[in-house]
Amino acid sequence: MRIGVPREVQPGEARVALVPESCKKLVQLGYEVAVEAGAGIAAGFPDAAYRDSGAVPVADAASLFGSADLLLKVTPPALTGPDEAGWLRPGSIYLGSLMPLRNLAAVRALAARKVTAFSTDAIPRTTRAQSMDTLSSMASIAGYKGVLLAASQLNRYFPMLTTAAGMVFPAKVFVVGAAVAGLQAIATARRLGANVLATDVRPEVKEQIESVGAKYVGIELKESAVAGGGYAKELSQEDRDRQRQLLADQCAQSDVVITTALIGGVFAPKLLTAAMVQSMKPGSIVVDLAADGGGNCELSRPGETVSVNGVTIMAPLNLPASMPNHASLLFSRNLTAFIQAFTKDKAFQLDFNDDIQQGALITHEGEVRNARTREALEKAPV
Repeated sequence: MRIGVPREVQPGEARVALVPESCKKLVQLGYEVAVEAGAGIAAGFPDAAYRDSGAVPVADAASLFGSADLLLKVTPPALTGPDEAGWLRPGSIYLGSLMPLRNLAAVRALAARKVTAFSTDAIPRTTRAQSMDTLSSMASIAGYKGVLLAASQLNRYFPMLTTAAGMVFPAKVFVVGAAVAGLQAIATARRLGANVLATDVRPEVKEQIESVGAKYVGIELKESAVAGGGYAKELSQEDRDRQRQLLADQCAQSDVVITTALIGGVFAPKLLTAAMVQSMKPGSIVVDLAADGGGNCELSRPGETVSVNGVTIMAPLNLPASMPNHASLLFSRNLTAFIQAFTKDKAFQLDFNDDIQQGALITHEGEVRNARTREALEKAPV
């Protein structure tokens, strides 16, 4: 069975879906691994390293797509410029972070080509699937890098320091959302010496917040905000009003606010209003780590950094690609774990009765099999 690993063509994308370490493991399992020339260079993995791992170099992207039984990508297949979806062979398998609700056109194209598409960001959050979860591994990088961006922009130290000129007090950091990105942001800010508070609409994460060194602040909800699978859902109007007041109070006191909240792991609710930002101290920072989902702050411009009344609002996109070496390494290990779990007789076996495959399956035999994606497609214009 032939695995294909193309060079990513999305602007700004420096990651690669499979690193040499993983190629070697899959070759030992009996797979033939073909890697497009230059696929790993931006992430620090030269072609020679792939050759040494047993992978086969391929110069032409179209032939790599067309010959692959199992195509591994970081991003959804491109539909313009190179028509990557059109290059895929009917009956082949796509494995990568498709983010189907954000990329409905790509889902349509994959279904039309009768490709079996698995989206690793839809893998259920269970103990067994943890090693395959690209959403979590990439979110951890985003949380870490987001704090470093804030520290580089803030006009003061993060830690408390005693100097010959006297003492300076630690920065106050407020983290909104305590899933993987939020918890990593908390841990990183604490390592840098900041005083950290955090909130989440799921009260059960209080212990997790405290375990990484932050103080939990929150409201008592009238209705549960747990959507299952480790995700949050939208709040009731009454709870939203009470949460808004809590956020306003904390923003006014903070030097750095880092937002990470996503509904269902996909779309960002607007949590920080313009009035909240205007109440913040001049020189303070907002880092909107939910920019890929539209942003948690009303004033965020995804992909840009803006200043409003002396407050810097950063809304970086695709932060994992800014750390392509380790991001590729972790992404590659996630995909490899997925393949290893379903390999038998030197081939990947489809098993839609398995909860992991069932959860990650988006398209198969010309149909959209994921219910949420199918509903979104029915509502969306063609």
